[in-house]
Amino acid sequence: MTTLKVFGFLFFCGLLSPSQEALSGLSCAVSPGAMQNVLSDAIIQKGLLQQYMQGLVVPNIVGEGSLLNSPTSITGLHLVRVRLPKLFVVLLPGIGVQLTIVTKLELSGNCLVGLLSDLIDILVDVNITANIKCTNFESGTVQVVVEDCLCVLGTIKIKVLSGLLSLSVNEIVLKQLTATLPGLLCPVVHIVVNLVNIQLMGTLNAVVPVGTAGTIHYQLASLPFTSGMFLSLDLDGVVKQVGGGIIPHDSSPSSLPPLLGKLLALGLGQSFLNAALSLLIQIPPQTFTCTPESFSGASSLQEAIMTLIPAGCSSCPGTSGLSITLALSGKPLILLEENKATVELSVMIQVFVKGSDGSIINLLLLRADLGLNARVSVVGGRLVLGLSLG
Repeated sequence: MTTLKVFGFLFFCGLLSPSQEALSGLSCAVSPGAMQNVLSDAIIQKGLLQQYMQGLVVPNIVGEGSLLNSPTSITGLHLVRVRLPKLFVVLLPGIGVQLTIVTKLELSGNCLVGLLSDLIDILVDVNITANIKCTNFESGTVQVVVEDCLCVLGTIKIKVLSGLLSLSVNEIVLKQLTATLPGLLCPVVHIVVNLVNIQLMGTLNAVVPVGTAGTIHYQLASLPFTSGMFLSLDLDGVVKQVGGGIIPHDSSPSSLPPLLGKLLALGLGQSFLNAALSLLIQIPPQTFTCTPESFSGASSLQEAIMTLIPAGCSSCPGTSGLSITLALSGKPLILLEENKATVELSVMIQVFVKGSDGSIINLLLLRADLGLNARVSVVGGRLVLGLSLG
């Protein structure tokens, strides 16, 4: 069983349409639903949004009052809790990702209406929409820019401890929060998006060890491409042996099939897989010593050996038992066909005996080409090739 760790970019890679071409032999595909799951996990489920909103302080709200209403002052207004946050993703063709966050903000402060002081709690529905695009590609990294951030307030519920609340307070709170919250929340979204970008870009620029034989270094090859149905990423992969020698592979364009309802599609080029397999399949020569029972039809091991030893061999008397050595010859190759994968190996077979003086007497040297059926699967975050003799 041969395993190759599936790269960390699996959870953040874009969908490559049939009409797009991968330029590096490494490409991946994610649907909007998968993007939403990933970003929701990073921003909402792991508490990143709540963490950076927690320090939110709203400016004092002051109403001058009128002949019928007393002056109103709300101070110390701060965020108590972020309730029921949800995240939605839409892919914008040629632009990037539209991110929408829907939540309820629970605020608390001190309210002074005329001479009456009271505690005030405010629950406000918030809908934040921001367009996110990638720009300034350089050395495998991109800069994320948040554009057109729009913050819309919905229902506002106000409660004071005394239960006495004038309509003028509602109007003042709604007016002031509408004017101030967008300027407070959009910068938080910008910070959170950039932190997530740093985390995700880290998975797109990494060195993955392949056992003790070498490493695979992969990074983003170009700016992501978006359509209304998918986001596409191409990556460069460099396969290195221990000691720094690079194993070359062809980077001819290839394409991915459509998602057809799937969340993710990952494309690994045949040439790239061949380079990786040359690291994975490094079997040292195996030597087997044969016994008389190995030869049906031969009365003895000596009889079997003598039938293979050339006539006139003066050093042959007193030879030891027959031995066979199997060794890989050349690099393994994987052939990819529709619904089928085959690994081809060349093996050198050496049949020999040892003379009484310790010398090696070669009886047969044969190259055998083996075709191994490969079963491809992903298990425990690893790409697994199960090989069997065809």
